[in-house]
Amino acid sequence: MTDYVYDFAHGGRAMADLLGNKGANLAEMTRLGLPVPSGFTITTEACRVFLSTGRPPPELERQVADHLSALERAAGKRLGQADDPLLLSVRSGARVSMPGMMETVLDIGLNDYSVLGLAKTSERERFAWDSYRRLVQMFGSTVMGVDGSLFEETLTRIEDQHHVPDDSRLDVCDLIRTVESFKDLIGERTGRDFPQAPAEQLRQAVLAVFASWNGERARLYRRRERIPDDLGTAVTVQTMVFGNLGRDSGSGVAFTRDPATGRRGIYGDYLPSAQGEDVVSGVRNAVPLQELGALDPASFGQLQEYMDRLESHYRDLCDIEFTIERGRLWMLQTRVGKRTAQAAFTIASDMADEGLITNRQALTRVNGEQLTHLMFPRFAVTGGADVIARGVPASPGAAVGAVVFDSAEAVRRADAGEKVVLVRNETTAEDLSGMIAAQAVLTSHGGKTSHAAVVARGMGKVCVCGAEDMIVDARARCLVADGLTVGEGSVVSVDGTEGVVRLGAVPLVESDVMHYFDSGVPADGTVRDSVRHVHRLMLEADAARHLEVRANADTPQDAARARRFGAEGIGLCRTEHMFLGDRRRFVEAMILAEGDAERSAALAALLPLQRADFTGILEAMDGLPVTIRLLDPPLHEFLPDRTDLAVRVARREASGAPPDARDTALLAAVTRMHEENPMLGLRGVRLGLVVPGLFAMQVRAIAEAVAERERAGGTPRAEIMVPLVDAVEELRLVRDEVERVVEAVSTETGVEVSCPIGTMIELPRAALTAGSIAQEADFFSFGTNDLTQTTWGFSRDDVEAAFFSAYLEQGVFQASPFETIDREGVGRLVRIAVAEGRAAHPGLELGVCGEHGGDPASVGFFHEAGLDYVSCSPFRVPVARLEAGRAAVASSPAAAGHAAERPDRHAQRASRPGSDRPDMPGPTGA
Repeated sequence: MTDYVYDFAHGGRAMADLLGNKGANLAEMTRLGLPVPSGFTITTEACRVFLSTGRPPPELERQVADHLSALERAAGKRLGQADDPLLLSVRSGARVSMPGMMETVLDIGLNDYSVLGLAKTSERERFAWDSYRRLVQMFGSTVMGVDGSLFEETLTRIEDQHHVPDDSRLDVCDLIRTVESFKDLIGERTGRDFPQAPAEQLRQAVLAVFASWNGERARLYRRRERIPDDLGTAVTVQTMVFGNLGRDSGSGVAFTRDPATGRRGIYGDYLPSAQGEDVVSGVRNAVPLQELGALDPASFGQLQEYMDRLESHYRDLCDIEFTIERGRLWMLQTRVGKRTAQAAFTIASDMADEGLITNRQALTRVNGEQLTHLMFPRFAVTGGADVIARGVPASPGAAVGAVVFDSAEAVRRADAGEKVVLVRNETTAEDLSGMIAAQAVLTSHGGKTSHAAVVARGMGKVCVCGAEDMIVDARARCLVADGLTVGEGSVVSVDGTEGVVRLGAVPLVESDVMHYFDSGVPADGTVRDSVRHVHRLMLEADAARHLEVRANADTPQDAARARRFGAEGIGLCRTEHMFLGDRRRFVEAMILAEGDAERSAALAALLPLQRADFTGILEAMDGLPVTIRLLDPPLHEFLPDRTDLAVRVARREASGAPPDARDTALLAAVTRMHEENPMLGLRGVRLGLVVPGLFAMQVRAIAEAVAERERAGGTPRAEIMVPLVDAVEELRLVRDEVERVVEAVSTETGVEVSCPIGTMIELPRAALTAGSIAQEADFFSFGTNDLTQTTWGFSRDDVEAAFFSAYLEQGVFQASPFETIDREGVGRLVRIAVAEGRAAHPGLELGVCGEHGGDPASVGFFHEAGLDYVSCSPFRVPVARLEAGRAAVASSPAAAGHAAERPDRHAQRASRPGSDRPDMPGPTGA
């Protein structure tokens, strides 16, 4: 029989797949001897059964009853007993932390009778009815499906009637009235009564948590975070402890380091006489955690001890929830905390310095997406009178946008291309879509542990919370701050690093990290911590990685910048970009040529221009490989638009003017070359075989550029790539021509020119016949953009806007296959080509030059597949370097634990292209 329920004492951190993140960590704290309220966890496996069949496993009800009986015996009281009832919390807990996205129900076990038993003494009367109010409100929205805002509106109306600022000031009679109003609301909206039987409350709550896995906001969060849909959630059932028993009680959230900056210290929020949801929701502003030291020194000292133990045990930033009940500290949860990009690099680097983790382990604590975030611009202004609000700097960064006051408006404007800032008193899980759409989140309530702060940090969004002097009037669609009324649509600038809001658009400047990558030193010459930590981990990544990182660059300027960013060569130089602008007329002349002589003249005009292009690029990348792709797109792309030409010709005919001979000739050429599907038409290698002299001109320009650089004392390493090869015969024919031209240039110049010749694998047939193609190729470069299009049968330009959002919504994709490599389809073709290509040609060099080469999630796949390099746009080179290092560490777990076992990166690359790349410059002292 399958065990679907585990006591906290019988689990541990390693069982997170089965017990979920929350349940596994509660079990781990129990095992460590920390004060954890007793409870049990219902497994993710039980949830998966429910999701697939629509009902829980048959054994689950009995197993829950058995564990509940054990819990009651240990507590000495029963669920729902009339005099002093046992009360329970029911919480979701997936394998991957999804803060605020799923469901919680507290105070299970209260009803119209047991609430009186809980209130058996006068000092507990208010507490009992406050707990009952919380249960009815949570159960009504979470389990029975009543719109949560209706409960909030009812509560606000009662608070206004009694002229109190929040629910903590309501007396017993007010709370009794609130409970009755909530029960009436449930009856009106659902046609059912709030259940009085505690066992039924527990049963329905557990099923509601299971069902919440497929709730709209949970699915939206998973799509954004790329969390698989089939994991399911566990459910933790735990004995309630109460922070709302008076001034000697309270609840809080603590971080062992600042999740926004990564600095060491005590960070968090504490709210006296409150339950945990009051802290997280931000409906009441908490005090800084340090103030607990004055309010309850004994509990504060204990908490510090537990925080130190947990950080040492987990060797990472820990996010801790706790409750103090009548002076006794209880630990309710711990997890590895969400953090900003800046904090991630700081924590990883500092923990390596402290000896908590190795350098290789530090590399696994950061990722390319976080590095990208650190490369975003920051505000040029750091002070001034234009500040209209100040709050808690909850998630750093700079964002400018129009203020909006609800998620629907945020989504609407963002879909229309407008940048927005979501402004709320406090956010809830219902605001997730708006938070995703917004550039920044701004709230008047809450702190660093509020829902807005936690979710924004996890998504890398700018966030300022707790701007208390700012009045948000969502109904009037405005905010009032610093005496100014700011209406919806007004532009503000939100500085999540300083915690300030300015009216209008503040100019942005390059980030310190971006400046460092581009120049090797910070903008002002000083070494900031953010740069120091990035530099340290980039060096570690470069030492660990096996993949080289090259750049896609088409100009000497791009090539030089890519090299500064650490590129070890150019993996894709697109020659079609060199035929635009003023040069287009030479291409037109080649297309319109009526004989070999005219065509040769047009190509001869292009030759010196191409040679100069290649000479400049080879000089910028001297000593490093430069892979030059011969012309790929259809020739009609270099001609004027067919419709525009037809209109021009028709207008002249209509006016009686004589036709323009060039327009007429161009229209005839465009019409002649028109293709219904040009992506699959006359392009790539087909051009070289059909248009005489075209590839020969390009190859001659390359070879002459190599000779020129050789004579200048350089070390040019040009590689010639033939695009869109489908059959080995195509490559063989082009290779013969390339070798003839290169040999001729060598003879003419007296310089021995040698250029490796390879092909771009971008069609399924090429991947499937890679063994034969490899016999004619010195290298393969996977063009994953076209390989994705041809494998899926998608035209990227046509389908992304048409139906990709629906595919993501319905779970066909976890992510767009054009952003992250499709491992099962396109990835399998890559693996086949790698295996068959290397079997036929053991020395075959393998790389990827599609933009997947800079995608953090895809770089790991290319490492696993055994490629030699990835190539991406210059600005993604640092990200690819970092991810290549992370992939190497991830594939060798033993190395991750032993920093001394570090391969000699330079020796490892000594015989490979780019082995003489100088070390990336770094700031002094970094």
